[in-house]
Amino acid sequence: MRQYLEMKARHPDALLFFQMGDFYEMFYEDAREAAKALELALTSRQSDADGPIPMCGVPVHAYASYCARLLEAGYKVAVCDQIGNPAEAKGVVRREVTRVLTPGTAVADPRFLDSKESQYLAGLLPGEEGAGLAWADITTGEFRALEIASAPLLASELERLRPKEFLFPQGAAVPPPVHARLREAGARVEARPAGAFARGEAASRLSAQFPDEAGLEEGARAHPSAAGAAAALLEFLRENQPGDLPHLRPVAFGRLADAMALDAATQRNLELVRSAADGGKRGTLLHLLDETLTGMGGRLLKKWVLAPLVSAEAIARRADAVEELAGKAAWRRGLRETLRSVQDIERILGRVGLQTANARDLCGLGSSLGALPALGGRLAEAESALLGGLAGEWDPLEELAAELRAAIVDDPPAAIREGGMFRDGVDPELDRLRLAAREGKSWLSAYEARERERTGLPLRVGFNRVFGYYLELSKRFSEQVPPEYTRKQTLVSAERYITPELKKIEEDVLGAEEKAKELEFLLFGRLRARVGAGSKRILAAADRVARLDALASLAEVAEGRGYVRPVVDEGETIRITEGRHPVMEADPAAPSFVPNDLEVGGERQILILTGPNMSGKSTYLRQSALIVLMAQLGSFVPARAARIGRVDRVFTRVGAHDRLLEGQSTFMVEMVETAAILREATPRSFVVLDEVGRGTSTYDGVSIAWAVVEHLHGAARCRPRTLFATHYHELAELAKELPRVRNLTVEVREWGEEVVFLRKVVEGSCDRSYGIHVGRLAGLPPQVIARARELLAGFEAAAGAEPQGMASGRPRAGKGAGSQLPLFGGGPSPVEEALREIAPDGMSPREALEALYTLKAMLPGGRIEDRERLG
Repeated sequence: MRQYLEMKARHPDALLFFQMGDFYEMFYEDAREAAKALELALTSRQSDADGPIPMCGVPVHAYASYCARLLEAGYKVAVCDQIGNPAEAKGVVRREVTRVLTPGTAVADPRFLDSKESQYLAGLLPGEEGAGLAWADITTGEFRALEIASAPLLASELERLRPKEFLFPQGAAVPPPVHARLREAGARVEARPAGAFARGEAASRLSAQFPDEAGLEEGARAHPSAAGAAAALLEFLRENQPGDLPHLRPVAFGRLADAMALDAATQRNLELVRSAADGGKRGTLLHLLDETLTGMGGRLLKKWVLAPLVSAEAIARRADAVEELAGKAAWRRGLRETLRSVQDIERILGRVGLQTANARDLCGLGSSLGALPALGGRLAEAESALLGGLAGEWDPLEELAAELRAAIVDDPPAAIREGGMFRDGVDPELDRLRLAAREGKSWLSAYEARERERTGLPLRVGFNRVFGYYLELSKRFSEQVPPEYTRKQTLVSAERYITPELKKIEEDVLGAEEKAKELEFLLFGRLRARVGAGSKRILAAADRVARLDALASLAEVAEGRGYVRPVVDEGETIRITEGRHPVMEADPAAPSFVPNDLEVGGERQILILTGPNMSGKSTYLRQSALIVLMAQLGSFVPARAARIGRVDRVFTRVGAHDRLLEGQSTFMVEMVETAAILREATPRSFVVLDEVGRGTSTYDGVSIAWAVVEHLHGAARCRPRTLFATHYHELAELAKELPRVRNLTVEVREWGEEVVFLRKVVEGSCDRSYGIHVGRLAGLPPQVIARARELLAGFEAAAGAEPQGMASGRPRAGKGAGSQLPLFGGGPSPVEEALREIAPDGMSPREALEALYTLKAMLPGGRIEDRERLG
């Protein structure tokens, strides 16, 4: 155990996989952690001073799957391998930690990676104003960095990236919203020495990795915090990965303004890439739009969904390409059929750069590159600017594809040290050694036949790795063997012998086979290095394939679902005709979808939507936001027509949830999200608010909702286009007070006690919520429904003629930022006047009780009780 403890001391923050023969064993606390995470049996071995030593283990041949599970759970793993042949070791077998795997740097077996998900390592360098954020995907070579001005924007970026691992400087303050996003993503967090993030050295350290990249130092100096974070990431990658990382792309410094920033609440509320039900992909916008055929295309499409475009020109260019692909069905099908043969070029190249690629990877790369000429030929027919640009940039890489396909056999082995990878004719020396090995086996067959004839014994030639080649004979013939036979091994029913001639043949055969394997390994290393040297061209080709695949996916969905191309312009109005919720209408189990129109903006800046529970208000809100996002990522949309006045941000405040780990109640979360919208929205934004204020008392809630609408309408730097759904029907009065507010409602039909929700949004307002009806549909007991109706009738009678009102007066809208006009009008009641006349300090107990009965009698329906019982 001394050797184990020494290795563990060098890697205290990692689970140590310690090879012992055919198993990787874990001990002490590592064993307890691993047994729990992997659901392994926890056993023990000999005791130390503290008692039995806990242990568990996994087979060496299956360790990759166990490692993948640990990495997914956020653990760091150090793999300690046996070095050399244990049979030849004198004393303790030599062992070394050969690799350290972390969630953000491990290149797992492709079987354990989601081909359409990125595996990000991220780093943060806080500054006096904002922070620098960098991220890299070691499996694809992606490397980016940017400067972010505020903690909320940083939290939104981390929600978009959802890194597997996160680095920050020791002693730095990480904002609470950032911690929350990392915790939700299950990221492993590590504090690194502050020197790794040094801004002053970042430019030179990055240039040393990418010496041929013009403008890198200038970009790093222009983004000092982002460059510091990127340099820290690069150092961490070098510590945990072998080689020079040739596939890693030069760090690209970007700006948030280049794309629409979607805050964490909007990403979650609209279920863009993760379902609210289980966190999976099914039921999301991405799941609907993703018809990509390659891993690169799938990952790129996800980035598009989470970062829609904000330039009308860029949106039009992408939509032009989608329109051309959608309109030329046969052409698109031909392109997609060719795309099916393209494997994940980025990730294959990632394994090449990290020296973990095998012959199957290079075979797959060869066949994938072999599809490029056909794709380029078809793209030559493109008419749109974006697709035409792709065709003009297309690099078929024919020489490399031909070299790979000529070198590697069609079905190579997974191991690169066992031979059988290269075709005959690739190397003359390899051909000679293979011939010698084949002839040697022929010699063995001839030798066996000759010995059978010479001795008259039923012997056979066999082989194992311990004794090499041998002659095997049944024990009943052991007295008849020739004297030149030397017994080598005794079995239950047979004896094994060797002869000088057999050993000579063995030396020739095995020598040729081993030399051939060694030569193949050498040739493979050279071929892999040549592929690595071409990384820049190959990655550029992969980018083009990804863009083509993502565009074709949007076109496939557009044609298949009958979507239309929206117009995105610089106008201020969003106008959607017969819009539909893209995800809900695609669900085969859902009822037929009722389309609805939307016109918001200009003189219709704020739309207040009232209507019953379960009538479809939230669906209408979400579908409107999704259609806007789809339009700006270049997709066609589910509507009869759509014209979108360009949007810079989409904000949503929909649904209810708490954040217990942050100490935030449901209502607090609602207020935090609403505050962010009021702080960050602009006249170019599109805001969707659902039930603001519902998490508190009625008076508090309606007051907050009222004030929020006033602010959205009146604040000069805000004034976004807004959809505001509410059950506070009093807010409908705002349309009479504020010039750019309009009312919408969802139609309902009543037949006796039956209510039918028509799910059609029309102009107007609603003064009933039909909550009891919904409760009956949900299965509340009849006696509960009956009692609820009885109570409702009483409350409505007590409230007077306006069933849903809270007081007799009409609310009035504030006329300015400093206005404090009363929300609920009406003069004092008789009970209030009587209370003012009472002087409680001068009253006897009897007088006080009489006054109380008098006040009760003044209430509606009250009566003076018989007071004789007091005397």
